[in-house]
Amino acid sequence: MTDFSGLPLVIEADDLLPRLQSPELILVDLSSANRYGSGHIPGARLVDGKRTQLGQPPAPGLLPALGDLEKLFSELGHRDDAVYVVYDDEGGGWSGRFIWLLDVIGHKAYHYLNGGIQAWPADQLSTEVPPVANTPVKLRLHGEPTATREYLQSRLGAADLVVWDARAPQEFSGEKVLAARGGHIPGAINFEWTAGMDLNDRLRIRGDIAQTLRQLGITPDKEVITHCQTHRRSGFTYLVAKALGYPRVKAYAGSWSEWGNHPDTPVDV
Repeated sequence: MTDFSGLPLVIEADDLLPRLQSPELILVDLSSANRYGSGHIPGARLVDGKRTQLGQPPAPGLLPALGDLEKLFSELGHRDDAVYVVYDDEGGGWSGRFIWLLDVIGHKAYHYLNGGIQAWPADQLSTEVPPVANTPVKLRLHGEPTATREYLQSRLGAADLVVWDARAPQEFSGEKVLAARGGHIPGAINFEWTAGMDLNDRLRIRGDIAQTLRQLGITPDKEVITHCQTHRRSGFTYLVAKALGYPRVKAYAGSWSEWGNHPDTPVDV
């Protein structure tokens, strides 16, 4: 069995190993260049995570220009019947952001390798770099996976909304300020992205994550909007909510770099 039908969003190395030769597979490595060069999953193409971001102040985490996205996906060999498997070396931040990008371009066939390169067998690594595909690509962008600043402001205080802040507690409290203003979005719940990883199990998603989120009030009956500073750390939290089957998940790509630098956004400390 080499197709990907029936697999959950989050897969393990044992799921991927027999499928590495699948013709529909596009394998994306979002690790550091040094980590990729020292050994990656055979056939994986390196993507610099910063290419998934606009990269311009005051909100570098916003979506890149359409032309830049088309160039990126052209290099990957994007096609409608592709199945993406994404991984990184940090526990899922860049991978989750890339999955958000796939949602933005309307592509639904994807998986995340749980734990990333840390969870891959060391004797199954390659240093061979696949050639750039340069497939002609025309993309159409979808707004549903993304919460704009205006949308989030309009939803503040709604009973069916939960804002999941994936930043460090010191950023949430305003003790550490990385924008014009410090603090957090009113009503937001702080659960740092790394707290969702099992540091004793090669950065896999914690086995009790569903129960933990329920206890915090981050529940599937609500619309979940997640953010951090530039929507990299919240890539992981977006991925987790999607993997748990939460039906209404959005990423606030502007994140705190936009919210904390805007003169008209409410802030709590």
